Amino acid sequence: MKNFYLLVIFLVLFSACGKKANKTTPAFSDKEVPEMGLTEKQLHDKILGMLVGSAIGDAMGAPTEMWSRDQIMLEYGFVEKLDSMVREVSPEGIWQADLPAGGTTDDTRWKVLTAEYLLSQKLDVLNAKDFAKQINNTYLTYHKELELLDSTDIQSIGFTELKLGWLHEWAKVSAPFIENNLVGYADSLGKFYGGEMVCAGLLYANMLGSYFPGNPEKAYQEAYKLSIFDIGYAKDISALSAAMTSAGMRREATKEDLLLALGWDPIHYKKSRLVGRSAQTIFERASWISAEAAKQDSLGNQLQSDGKALQFAFEQLDQRLQDMPFHAGEIWLQTLTAMIYSDFDFMGTMTFLVNYGRDNDTTAAIAGGILGAFYGFDQLPQLEREQILRVNKELLGIDLELVANDLTAHMIAR
Repeated sequence: MKNFYLLVIFLVLFSACGKKANKTTPAFSDKEVPEMGLTEKQLHDKILGMLVGSAIGDAMGAPTEMWSRDQIMLEYGFVEKLDSMVREVSPEGIWQADLPAGGTTDDTRWKVLTAEYLLSQKLDVLNAKDFAKQINNTYLTYHKELELLDSTDIQSIGFTELKLGWLHEWAKVSAPFIENNLVGYADSLGKFYGGEMVCAGLLYANMLGSYFPGNPEKAYQEAYKLSIFDIGYAKDISALSAAMTSAGMRREATKEDLLLALGWDPIHYKKSRLVGRSAQTIFERASWISAEAAKQDSLGNQLQSDGKALQFAFEQLDQRLQDMPFHAGEIWLQTLTAMIYSDFDFMGTMTFLVNYGRDNDTTAAIAGGILGAFYGFDQLPQLEREQILRVNKELLGIDLELVANDLTAHMIAR
């Protein structure tokens, strides 16, 4: 009888553990998800692929963010893998000093914050004001954390100040936007990061694109609507990044699908008098650089560090630099050039961008998100994807698998 009761207790505990595991790790099926053209498993694979692919790019570029090519070569050589980083903390950078290979920056944090916002959305039509509230509420939460800290807890105060610094500029724009204060919104947007055309929407556009799988036009429209921190044609660029990600989410997507997504123009930028569509010009430049670079090396050694092809591409990009490395137009030109030059190969694109330098964690994160959605998690390089998942979860408290699980379940149920 004693053994019987022990067996009952074991079965109850086993059942409880099973239910707990299913809560955090849903068992996605081969059932087709209506209107998405993907099974539940395929949807999850592509969402996780987008998240991890972006994080791989972020982590590969993070050790040398904003470095010159000479600095990168001197300290790390020609980068082709994840490397540990020896750098100080900063609001937009890493929040823990000297991270091992796989550590990430704000480029990954923005994907997570945007996923949290998407989990609050019930309909297929996103609400820009809700997105601004998500950012503002997160900022206010950090502020309350700081107020509750003991004044002698210097370490915790420093960490919380990093979090506040990360969203400080964004909160100044989101607050008047929420209040429908058009004058205040226009004024704060005009001073956002010094009034530069920084890549704001590009930090979270991949996440928005994955929410509308296989529907690049819809992804463009919704991302454009949420590009409330962008100015000028940066809004068009952010929306195109979402459109490319959405195109990559399609079942059996092709490289041509990714390029065709660049043709969506529901806002009619092409009709702009005297100027036309700047994003189209950037795409044409990226295509030209890639085509001309290929002519420089008849052996096809596109990613040799001292190869003529790669040096030509880098030199051409050098001629088109903006004042700020995180200028949206510069970021987009480098991102498109790398993908086209590498024929959309995942690690080839990452290698190109990381070794080029400038804001290389952001360019690689954007491209990694697009190509991660295109290939899916299972086709990403195994060593890198496992390292990313482990380091982000164990050291940074970012569980990318859980984010993908929750968002997939939410999209299936919506």
